[in-house]
Amino acid sequence: MPEKRTAYRVLALNTIAFTVCFAAWMLNGVLVTFLVDNRIFDWNAAQMGMLIGIPVLTGSLMRLPLGVLTDKYGGRPVYALLMLLSAVPMFMLGQANSYNEYMIYSLGFGMTGTSFAVGIAFSSVWFSKERQGTALGIFGAGNAGAALTTLGAPSLLRWLTNNGENLENWRKLPAYYAVALVVMAVFFYLFTTNRKPENGQRSLVQMLAPLKQVRVWRFGLYYFLVFGGFVALAQWLVPYYVNVYAMTIVTAGLLTSIFSLPSGVIRALGGVLSDKFGARAVMYWVFGFIAVCSFLLFFPKMSIESPGSGVMARRSGTVTSVTANEIQVDDTTYSLIPKVDVEYGADEVILLPRINTWQDANVEVGDQVAKKELLASGVTHIYFQANVWVFTFFVFIIGIAMGIGKAGVYKFIPEYFPTEVGVVGGIVGVVGGLGGFVSPIIFGSLLKSIGLWTTTWIFFFFITMLCLIWMGLSVRKNAKKREVEA
Repeated sequence: MPEKRTAYRVLALNTIAFTVCFAAWMLNGVLVTFLVDNRIFDWNAAQMGMLIGIPVLTGSLMRLPLGVLTDKYGGRPVYALLMLLSAVPMFMLGQANSYNEYMIYSLGFGMTGTSFAVGIAFSSVWFSKERQGTALGIFGAGNAGAALTTLGAPSLLRWLTNNGENLENWRKLPAYYAVALVVMAVFFYLFTTNRKPENGQRSLVQMLAPLKQVRVWRFGLYYFLVFGGFVALAQWLVPYYVNVYAMTIVTAGLLTSIFSLPSGVIRALGGVLSDKFGARAVMYWVFGFIAVCSFLLFFPKMSIESPGSGVMARRSGTVTSVTANEIQVDDTTYSLIPKVDVEYGADEVILLPRINTWQDANVEVGDQVAKKELLASGVTHIYFQANVWVFTFFVFIIGIAMGIGKAGVYKFIPEYFPTEVGVVGGIVGVVGGLGGFVSPIIFGSLLKSIGLWTTTWIFFFFITMLCLIWMGLSVRKNAKKREVEA
């Protein structure tokens, strides 16, 4: 019983520490948007994407070595030291005066992102295989730290800068985050108990052996989508709302939290579902929901006129009358669809595209027309509002699916690699974290080259379909292998 209480205490502190680290890791999504929106720095969309993603790069690349260190030395010293070291560049971020300085400090505090690899390995050693899905799901709820930043940081910035009157006070925000990291590091070290896995003393070559298996990289692709996508959207949605829907940064942060907060918290449910129904079944549903919702978000706010169905003369003759409703050619009458002017109010909620069709006469009275000559051109006008609440609903569903999927992927790992959770979890975390790094850069590049914010969802749709196809092929291959062995 004392060991059980210790396990729960370690899990609780792991989760809290991960929440703090994740909140720090996601800072650039809000802060970069604030700095550009208030013209403190003149960075374009591609540069914004780079700065939003750059902490994720460090947090991704360093996950594997931190996972190895956790397997070797235990989570207590590694986690505490990680938070202390990350606090230094976080504090220095407030002193940045250029793009390069901001990038360097962002690379430094990006180390907070490695907290996941440390915490997942440190949590798993305290629980049996049957309970690891639930335990790791609870730990993963620390992703809700992203919502703490998207909810709290905009209001804190507004308070620090006195509603924009003293913009230079933005520099205090990174200092507050640095203090939170230091306090959490001390608290964590004092109140946790260290434990290492039984295989912690193996050689580095032995520990890295699972990386030769294709299955590890397949899990990494899944995590690229559900975790990397979550990390990217938790930051990218703030400028998305600001630019597409003309929201203030505070409102944008609030709406973004509708995505990030449930996605983080529901990860615990994902662990329970994975324990009960199996990770594969859960992931099929996850990929299905993400694919459908991403497809429905393809379409931007738009007003398009396109050629429609016209009217052609059935026989030759002379035009004797032309009105908005009909054209008379000798004794033959051709009915037209008249144009109806439609105005869309700014406050009107339009859920589905509105289609308006009409026909414009191409001829005048007295014209001689031949058989099959075009008398009137058809015009089709399509208006789509891309309503913000419908958009937010689909994003909310995607967030829920990603939250459940994050737990589903990490349920696979102790099942297939029970003695290499730190190493395999580290490399899966690296690939997933790289998704969080490259995705904002891809979003910014697509936006800059194509000019559509909705290219974000086209990107996610194709990644999701790749995951579905690869998982389906893998399941079929394993089924055939079992048939042969039987």
